[in-house]
Amino acid sequence: MRYLVTGGAGFLGSHLSQLLLNQGHDVLAVDNLYTGSKDNFQEFRSHPRFEFLRHDITFPLFVEVDGIFNLACPASPVHYQKFPVQTIKTSILGSINMLGLAKRLRVPILQASTSEVYGDPEVSPQREDYWGHVNPIGLRACYDEGKRAAESLFFDYQRQFGLDIKVARIFNTYGPKMSIDDGRVVSNFILQALRGEDLTLFGDGSQTRSFCYVSDLVEGLVRLMESSNISGPINLGNEHEVTIRYIAELVIAKVNSKSDLIYLPLPSDDPKQRKPDTSKAQELLGWKAGISLDQGLNSTIDYFRTKV
Repeated sequence: MRYLVTGGAGFLGSHLSQLLLNQGHDVLAVDNLYTGSKDNFQEFRSHPRFEFLRHDITFPLFVEVDGIFNLACPASPVHYQKFPVQTIKTSILGSINMLGLAKRLRVPILQASTSEVYGDPEVSPQREDYWGHVNPIGLRACYDEGKRAAESLFFDYQRQFGLDIKVARIFNTYGPKMSIDDGRVVSNFILQALRGEDLTLFGDGSQTRSFCYVSDLVEGLVRLMESSNISGPINLGNEHEVTIRYIAELVIAKVNSKSDLIYLPLPSDDPKQRKPDTSKAQELLGWKAGISLDQGLNSTIDYFRTKV
């Protein structure tokens, strides 16, 4: 197969591209390099079945492929709150352009949606039939509502045009190649600990997240793409729920750092809980996150040691 991966120079996109190449597919990675980096695919840049095209998917793209993974969109609050209009345009206009391409080619298309469609949830764990609790005009709305609108577009294209769509709701993911300036919890804590700085926690640190290692996550994306008659949405993430404070203390211990914890005010609309119900992925895809937090953090810390 020849796959188009939008956001192909990003954290998830580069790992997905590597997995697809390893499975024998051709990959066309497309990215405008706003948050992505060519460094993320340097180890396979010269692979004979890999191509890179610098392009912003808010503008139409005309290529020939057998399937589309639509991953393009800033995914960290630092990035999407800096340019909120561009973020929501990527989710909506980008989705329209990629859906139009899939419709013209009659090929399957997968949307990388997010657990943020659930907002600050009132139920836990979050199941796919939960409609969410989202502030439509808050600082995070450009991302949350952009992804919700993208899901609507995907299912409308399926209903109106019979398009083969797949929607994955991705929960917190971490691992090597995370950007050092994206402000996400795991990368922030690791970098602060390695530099001997105090770790900054927002709120009292009791809010929870469930962290999925990147190789598990991209395996789930490929299984969903290769599935028959499964549109989703399907949660992909690790069901092991921990507090932010626990992550901070674990990172300090693993790095053997003398860092302390500093508590700052909780950002607007920051979710207090995040835990996926992945029973649907287990039943329909035979997929379940398998890499432990302990194992995944070790690999991620080793990667960031090379960046400090």
